Amino acid sequence: QVQLVESGGGLVQAGGSLRLSCAASGRTFTNYAMAWFRQAPGKEREFVAGISRGGASSAYPDSVKGRITISRDNAKNTVYLQMNSLKPEDTGVYYCAAQREVAPGRPPSSAAASFTSWGQGTQVTVST
Repeated sequence: QVQLVESGGGLVQAGGSLRLSCAASGRTFTNYAMAWFRQAPGKEREFVAGISRGGASSAYPDSVKGRITISRDNAKNTVYLQMNSLKPEDTGVYYCAAQREVAPGRPPSSAAASFTSWGQGTQVTVST
């Protein structure tokens, strides 16, 4: 399994920006499609963004399109989540996740059960 460590969370005012990072170790990073999920208190874990193994393809739910961008640097074994125009409803714990057996050029599935490795999460709080 690949080990994942998130960083970059914090408290930000509505309309602000944050950039999350997820450092991977232990396995060949390019074998994994990557994604970010978030979980608000009392709610299910929600897919936020996914990116293909090489970084050329990405996927987002409608709720974040145009505000959030996922990227990866395979030379640094790191995936990023750039979040702009943040809203209070973006508040939650953000998790990085890795998925194997995804065809090259395809973003990962958005189903949490499809991911084999998870980070410990980083808290993002957006105030009004």
